[in-house]
Amino acid sequence: MLHFKSGHIVLAFAMACAMPCLSQTTQPASTPENQTSDSNSVQAAATLQATGTLNGTIVDASGAVVAGAHIKLSQPGQSANVEVLSGSDGSYSFSNVAAGSFQLTVLAKSFASQISSGTLAPGEIQTVPPIALAVAVASTEVQVTPSRVEEAELEIKQEEKQRVLAVIPNFYVSYVPDAAPLNTRQKFQLAWKSTFDPVSFAIIGVVAGMEQAENQYEGYGQGAQGYGKRYGAALADNVSGSFIASFVLPSVFKQDPRYFYKGTGSNSSRFWYAMSSAVVCKGDNGHWQPNYSNIIGDFAAGAISNAYYPDADRGASLTVENALVGIGSSAIAAVFQEFVVKKFTPHAKKDQSKP
Repeated sequence: MLHFKSGHIVLAFAMACAMPCLSQTTQPASTPENQTSDSNSVQAAATLQATGTLNGTIVDASGAVVAGAHIKLSQPGQSANVEVLSGSDGSYSFSNVAAGSFQLTVLAKSFASQISSGTLAPGEIQTVPPIALAVAVASTEVQVTPSRVEEAELEIKQEEKQRVLAVIPNFYVSYVPDAAPLNTRQKFQLAWKSTFDPVSFAIIGVVAGMEQAENQYEGYGQGAQGYGKRYGAALADNVSGSFIASFVLPSVFKQDPRYFYKGTGSNSSRFWYAMSSAVVCKGDNGHWQPNYSNIIGDFAAGAISNAYYPDADRGASLTVENALVGIGSSAIAAVFQEFVVKKFTPHAKKDQSKP
């Protein structure tokens, strides 16, 4: 297009030089055809004076040319945008560009978009400074999620805040249906904090007092000595039962010692769900299975109690009796957990299940 425009200029110059000579010769008569030709020439000259040309090169940050880049030309007042591709040498060209302000938007694969703007004068052939493209920065979204151990740790911290009437420990209840399984250390941590909570010692003291008032285990006698023996026996029952059934055996059998609050369904379904928890539990793999930890733990604690109960209360009958009492009490406690206890536990996570 450059040579075409230059040819027009040369032709116009030659015609201008010839005008004096022509004026000295006889002028032909004016005709409609001559008038039309003159009008077209004027319009063409006006168009050439109102437009210009833009040339340039697309390069990368190192100065190497970028081929195949999309260069879009946009101008105020122009409804249509013009787009070209950079050549193998990175060059591009826009011809017949209306004079005035312009904006070049460059897009290329693997590069960030770049914008260059300027002003084109009428009839100007402007060489735009090389437009350098920067390599696009890869955006990677990283979602950090806690591990199952970390999830369990957070859940334990919540459970350790659960106290009935804001006083009595209620650590072995999970109000999260899909709670993360506990590892061995966490099972020990929960058993330790539950067993040696100050309130637990006070409750054991009440139990020992009731046994003495009813003169249970007569071999212990009465008075401070008898109360001390009953207190020691109740404390030993609590420690052995808690650690064997809630830490040792759950670690061996890979079972979760907690009660998982249901909170949904009919009352009868919730009742039988709670009752069955004494003999059925959730494994660390998330599947329900026989509660070996609770059943064997109650029998083991009953057998150990033969070492410190009075002679008259020892034997296989005591072992079986204590084991059955332990299993039965676990079932009854679960029913209370399902229907009553949550209402009196301030820090229970109400948002995790229905009341």
